[in-house]
Formats: sequence, structure tokens, C-alpha cells
Amino acid sequence: MCVTHVTVAAFLPHCSANGMEINAEDVRMTKYSLALVISLAAGFSAQSLADDIPDGYQLQQVLIMSRHNLRAPLANNGSVLEQSTRHAWPQWDVPGGHLTTKGGVLEVYMGHYMREWLEQQKLLTPGECPAASRVYAYANSLQRTVATAQFFVTGAFPGCDVPVHHQPQMGTMDPTFNPVITNDDPQFSARAVSAMAQQRQRDQLDDSYQLLAQIVDYKNSPACTVHQQCDLAHGKDTFSARLNEEPGVSGPLKVGNSLVDAFTLQYYEGFPIADVAWGNIRSEQQWRVLSALKNSYQDSLFTSPAVARNVAAPLIRYLNQALVKEAGKGPAVTLLVGHDSNIASLLSALEVENYQLPGQFERTPIGGKILFERWHNAKNNQDNIKLEYVYQSTQQLRDGAPLNLAHPAQRVTLSLKGCPVDSHGFCPAEQFARLLGRDQN
Repeated sequence: MCVTHVTVAAFLPHCSANGMEINAEDVRMTKYSLALVISLAAGFSAQSLADDIPDGYQLQQVLIMSRHNLRAPLANNGSVLEQSTRHAWPQWDVPGGHLTTKGGVLEVYMGHYMREWLEQQKLLTPGECPAASRVYAYANSLQRTVATAQFFVTGAFPGCDVPVHHQPQMGTMDPTFNPVITNDDPQFSARAVSAMAQQRQRDQLDDSYQLLAQIVDYKNSPACTVHQQCDLAHGKDTFSARLNEEPGVSGPLKVGNSLVDAFTLQYYEGFPIADVAWGNIRSEQQWRVLSALKNSYQDSLFTSPAVARNVAAPLIRYLNQALVKEAGKGPAVTLLVGHDSNIASLLSALEVENYQLPGQFERTPIGGKILFERWHNAKNNQDNIKLEYVYQSTQQLRDGAPLNLAHPAQRVTLSLKGCPVDSHGFCPAEQFARLLGRDQN
């Protein structure tokens, strides 16, 4: 395990475990701009957030499961993008898949906001660096996930020496965060592929494909004129569930996801509207129609129950260890940074009820975080678990809006089928522990 220490004075230093640097050039963020970001976030007066917490409840532990923040479009999608339109794609100032400068700024804001909330709930002491045993940060070993953790830690604990743990070999998937199929039974693979196809069929995407084809001028794209693949709406999707590989799909759904993902990232990054999708997305309704493709891609691959429980098993084991077996013994705050596939499969495996995220088009938005909160009820001496989705709205992401208690992130309380919540969003910790134990393999 590699440990990267983060301080404001020496931001994104090298990882001593293997000598590979993750420095300011990787995310194009200077110490000066970082200091400016923190000063802006702290410059607003904090006000009490109206949490729906009953009297006598005290926050004891939080595990934060985070998606990385804003990145450039994935490099391995480049051929898909180029084959799907004759239009020229914009250039980004970081390599494909890397966290952008703005992504770092947004994560600093989120870290600052979370620190204010943790202080408000008296889990952390205002103005003090936490003891080494109180905070633990762990990220998948890709640039965008490690950098996201570093920026979050810097926003939450400026000037403090809080290490970010990750595998020594960067660019490889950590088994904890790697959403791959681990069941080698051919019958399981067949059932998984069938479940993915059925999930896709439940989503009505004809309007989405029609709009997308208009935006990219698909009929004149190389995919159509050279390869005769001209009909996205009626093309065939082929799903796969192979051992030691992520659930996959080839066909229109993959194409649609790649294109909409690229447009969404342009919008979040703050590209001029005239440059986002070449100026061809002009309304919120169009964004909703397009985002249905991206959401369907994720739901089809990662949320059918059998697939979700298999690929999310390592994360569930981690949660069980941190929230059940070591409850009250381990860190008060744990940060895990992974991917949308981790969050989608985890929420499905835990049987989280269907949820809506106001102000967002994505089901698992960039930089979004699932908070697993352990609260102690002093009145009956019992522990309870609360799950919240904390995220930045589409507008907050585009505007690069600072976050704090006065200008908070969005928060949605989640409900669990296997652990019914009360009117305040709490389920008994013992019942939640049984739910985690059920999904281990």
C-alpha cells in the first residue's frame, strides 16, 4: 500500500512507495490557486444546517464512499467519439481520464463543506488537525481517484498531514474498487447477461438516440458512411459478463454513453455553451433525454441484483469490517474514492430504494458521495445507521460554486429495503449489520 501525504505547503508530493510522482502538473493545480480556493470556501459565514436529527443522537462514525470528481473524457473512448461524428472534438488540458484543475477545485469545496458539517456534528474539533487514528483516506490507484482524495483531504484538513492510501502501482485497479465478475460459473454468466439485457429493455431510449443522432450528425459520421452502422435506435447491444472483467456492452448503448459522457463533462468543465456539443444542446429537457442513455448504460451493466452483489462484494466486505466488526475502534472518518460503477453496484447490492437527486441529471454524479453514518441514541443506548447521498448539483458543478454550511451541497436521505428507516432516515445498526453480512461471499 502506498501512502501519499498531503499538506497545503507541499501539495500532491510524490509517493515514496514507488517513487512515482503525482504532482501539481498531474492535475495542473498550483499552490497559489489552491490557497485561493480554500480562502474562497472559508470566506462565507457558516450557518447551522437544519439536519433532521432527533434530540439525544450523536454522530460517532462516517464512512464516505465517493466518486472521483471532474475528469477529461476517457482516452479509450477516443475512437468511439471520432467514429461517431465528423465534428472536431475539443482539446482538454489534461490527459484522457485525468482529474481536471476544476475537478480539484470542486473537490476542495466539497472537503471544506464536509469538514464544517463534521464539526457541527461534534465528530471533529474545530480548528484542529485530527489525530492520525481519527481519519483514514483510501483511493483506487488511478490518477483521478488518488487526486480526488488528495484534494478532498486538502479542503477538509488544510495544513494537516493526512495521508492518502493506495496501491503502489498507479494505473492499475485496486481489488477493493475493481467492479469485475468473480463468479466463474457459466450459468452465472448467462444469467448476468440476460439480466443486463432485460434491464436495458426496460428503458425507453428511442427519443434519446434520435436526439443524439441529430446532435452529432450521425448519418454523416464514419461509423455510418464507412462501417454502415447508421441506426443507433435499432442497433443491437451485446452484453458480456466474463470472469475477471467488468460487465460490458458493445453496440449503441456504449456509443451513446461515450458521447453523452463527453458532452456532460464539457458542460461541467465550464466550456462556453456554444462549444458544448457544438452548441446543439439548448434546453434542460434535452439534457434529461440525453442523460437517460448514460443512466441506462450504468443501470444495465451494474445494477441487476446478481451482478451488483458479485462486483460490489469487495466493497461490502470493507464496509462490514469498518462499520460492524471495528465499529467504535477504527477511524471516526473514512474516505473511499472510487467510481460511478462502485456506487451503482453498491447501492443495488444493498437494495437501496429508488431515489431522485434534485438538480442533477446523473444517477451517480461526478464527485457525489454516499455517507454511511453511525449515530448513537443516548436515550435508549442504541446505534443507528443513516445513508445520505451528498452531491453537487449540475449548476453547482458548472458554476464552480464554493460549498459550506451557508451554501451547502445537495443532500438526499436514502432508504433501504432490507433495513427500513424511520421518519428521520435511521435504521437500527444491528439490522444494517445483518444486511451487510448477507451480501458477503
